[in-house]
Amino acid sequence: MSKESRTRSILKAISWRFIASATTFTLAYLIFSNSECDDVLEKSSMVAIAESLIKLVIYYFHERAWQMAPRGSVRKIIGKGEDVEK
Repeated sequence: MSKESRTRSILKAISWRFIASATTFTLAYLIFSNSECDDVLEKSSMVAIAESLIKLVIYYFHERAWQMAPRGSVRKIIGKGEDVEK
């Protein structure tokens, strides 16, 4: 099995971030437009931008926390890949 290239990983991350932010924007737009809110586009954009920045920071700390766990420790906890439901 070959590893995925860094470029491919970066492109996947960017495309996913675009999809996730567009989903957030659409949801915020629908909520604000149904609430007779002023400046629906501006507020929806602010929600999407804030969501992207906040999740970027949260993901960074999530990734760093996983880096502190020694490799293989999860398999050891769940029984080396055996079914947990046994």
